[in-house]
Amino acid sequence: MYQLLLAVCINGEAALCMDRRLPLGEDMNMMRCMREGLVHAQKWADARPDLELKSWRCITEQQEPKPLEDFAVEEVGNGVFVHRGQHAIPAPVNLNDTSNIGFVIGQDAVAVIDAGGSAAVARAVMFHIRERTDLPVKYLILTHMHPDHVLGAQVFKDAGATVIGHRKLERALKARSQTYTDNLRRLMGDAGFEGSAVILPDEGVEGTRDIDIGGRVLTLVSHPTAHTDNDLTVRDSETGIFFLGDLLFAGHTPALDGSITGWTRLMDELSGEDVKGVVPGHGPALMDWPEGLTPMLGYLKSITKDVRAAIADGTTMNDAVREIGEEHREDWELFDEFHPRNVTTAYKELEWE
Repeated sequence: MYQLLLAVCINGEAALCMDRRLPLGEDMNMMRCMREGLVHAQKWADARPDLELKSWRCITEQQEPKPLEDFAVEEVGNGVFVHRGQHAIPAPVNLNDTSNIGFVIGQDAVAVIDAGGSAAVARAVMFHIRERTDLPVKYLILTHMHPDHVLGAQVFKDAGATVIGHRKLERALKARSQTYTDNLRRLMGDAGFEGSAVILPDEGVEGTRDIDIGGRVLTLVSHPTAHTDNDLTVRDSETGIFFLGDLLFAGHTPALDGSITGWTRLMDELSGEDVKGVVPGHGPALMDWPEGLTPMLGYLKSITKDVRAAIADGTTMNDAVREIGEEHREDWELFDEFHPRNVTTAYKELEWE
């Protein structure tokens, strides 16, 4: 099947441009597509007065899409939108679109929850925001320090957003900024990394803070060391939807960069929260609660139990990394990339109990 690949911009702004696919009929061929494509493209654009058609071309359905070409968001609750990131290692082909990103539209403003792993990802999110509202993007809330959640922050900062995170986020980003930028530039290439940056938060949250975006309040809570030492959660008052960031993984192997005992303890506590649904940092756009926690919590408790047993038996850390957790391999994607580090981090923590 032939399709049109349209390059469109919001109100002609070059920074807010992206590709869209327009499927054509089953009887379409390349000659007809070339002859009739402009008519189809212009008709599509005319129905969307906020968009400007910059160019179009004919492609086959089998052609490799460009990075972020099929970038999509899902409305998981009234005014609450989530983009689901890929389960993948950062690369030029995905531009580090590897984590979930949310935005909430109030009566007065928009709040974005996590910035994505590159400026290109953030621009795609901004594109979808502007398709739905012209309200100001007033806040960017970062759930923690990891680069797949923060490197697109400059896009929202330039749009006027105040950047908010855990009170320990600034220190964590300062310590890792150079490492994050060097590693991600290497993985994505100079072109893919362009515009991406570590941006320090304007404000830090200690305890609980409410943010009013007009007709709805977002409650931000900072937590003790768990997945990292700077985890922040966000709950929307109107829908009861709870953004957990990387405190919750589904499908993607969990990544431990804090305390395995702290993480397990916190999730046991949060499992009793009365919420309408949760948005994980990696996984489906919305999950049931607390049912959605069961696989990850089981994994963390299993690793904790096995590492404690290995330490008691005198097993070295290197041997523990090789031996522990193989029974979980089929349950999680990117297992080899993240599981060995989880065992290493847990071992270093638990050997001092």
